[in-house]
Amino acid sequence: MKTFIVKKNDLKKNWYIIDAKNKILGRLASKITKILMGKHKVKYTTHLDNGDYIIVLNANKIIITGNKKNNKIYYRHTGYIGGIKKKTFKEMLLYYPEKIIKNAVRGMLPKGPLGRIIFKKLKVFSSNNHCHFAQKPKIINI
Repeated sequence: MKTFIVKKNDLKKNWYIIDAKNKILGRLASKITKILMGKHKVKYTTHLDNGDYIIVLNANKIIITGNKKNNKIYYRHTGYIGGIKKKTFKEMLLYYPEKIIKNAVRGMLPKGPLGRIIFKKLKVFSSNNHCHFAQKPKIINI
């Protein structure tokens, strides 16, 4: 019996649209990660990028459960001494709604060069408009 291994030439990448309106952040991010990595496909291979492209719309209408709207804090560092900055979920939703979904998905992807390649296939938009009509994406209901 021989083990079947997928070649790079055999991989076919699809484009999908996901509407994030009234979706819970963690549950949505885990499903996006699964599609980005290609775990939904029969020919999943861990060392290859065989996932699909994802377009996320309405990132500014994402919801979060409990009191995390005020308690969840996003940290970043400027690179200077004492340069740590923090924003709550409510502030991030107001100014950078795309970064909320990107941070959640990036934390679920594998760390290293393959994870960085996979992450580039995620396109997040805060409104209902996007610029990827030429790829003919299919709509996924989650």
